[in-house]
Amino acid sequence: MLTRRSFVAGTGLTILAQGLPHGGPAFAQDASFNRPVRLLVGYPAGGGVDLIARMLTDPLKAAFGQPFVVENRTGAAATIAAQTVAQAGPDGHALLVAASGEVAINHHLFKNKMQYDPLKDLTPIALAGIVPCVVVVNSKTEVRTPAELVAYAKANKGKLSFSSSGVGNPQHLAGELMNKMAGIDVLHVPYRGSAPAVADVAGGQVTMSFSSLAAALPLIQDGRIRAVAVTSKERMPQLPDVAPLSDGPGLAGYELLNWFAVFAPSGTPEPLLAKLSAETQKVLNDPAVVAKLDVQGIVSRKMNMAELKTFHREEADKFGKIIQDANITLAN
Repeated sequence: MLTRRSFVAGTGLTILAQGLPHGGPAFAQDASFNRPVRLLVGYPAGGGVDLIARMLTDPLKAAFGQPFVVENRTGAAATIAAQTVAQAGPDGHALLVAASGEVAINHHLFKNKMQYDPLKDLTPIALAGIVPCVVVVNSKTEVRTPAELVAYAKANKGKLSFSSSGVGNPQHLAGELMNKMAGIDVLHVPYRGSAPAVADVAGGQVTMSFSSLAAALPLIQDGRIRAVAVTSKERMPQLPDVAPLSDGPGLAGYELLNWFAVFAPSGTPEPLLAKLSAETQKVLNDPAVVAKLDVQGIVSRKMNMAELKTFHREEADKFGKIIQDANITLAN
């Protein structure tokens, strides 16, 4: 017999069941965790992205009362780690600490091989910093400024080359954007990593390189190579005497950056996203942390979550246009 009490109870269970994702336990709608949180990194231990992840673990544990554990899930140009987070449950227990490649570039290169859409499946929480490229030449080359670099390229059309740490990465795209905007044609020579790419500038095998500061700085300090430009719109605090490449003719407005940020799966509850963002930015804005990142060539740039979401989409569009205009494929 259906009584009023059993009808109300049954209705309540039905409503509750309808609110549960796939019939499983409901995700907490507050800003807390009930088990350890994984920070996935698509790169080996010791690099800039891994460094940022490890700086976050203790402060976030203190803020949320649960362990934060770094998990280096390498491979496939860091897309394995990104895909793992993109396909994780939207409860924030799996977060991604990423560079721009796996969240803004690779889907333009791998296209239908990608099993996640970084713009739809990931939500940016906090920008850890921008990573401008440093444009370096052999110290014997009589080029010291962005204007002289462009003039040198135009005077030696078809004779110059630039190295990067691989096809389709921000260093490569930085050189292609320079070519496009300045109307020059410097040949790209890809290497397996930044260290050999800058070493061959010192050795004279290539004319210039778009490099991370961390890879280039030892050779700059040894006087074997010279920094002539940076690819951010402003000067880097680590190289205050080196002008932005945008100072060169035809390059007004030029900027091409690598950057590091923290992401959660899309659908993570807003209260949790807000607290994660606030606590992560608190760590990244700490002067001691900023100083440690400076050594790696990672420059602080403050953005709130809304600004970062816009930045993420605009950067993905910029990278995609450069890839299309330069006809870059993984076979190039």
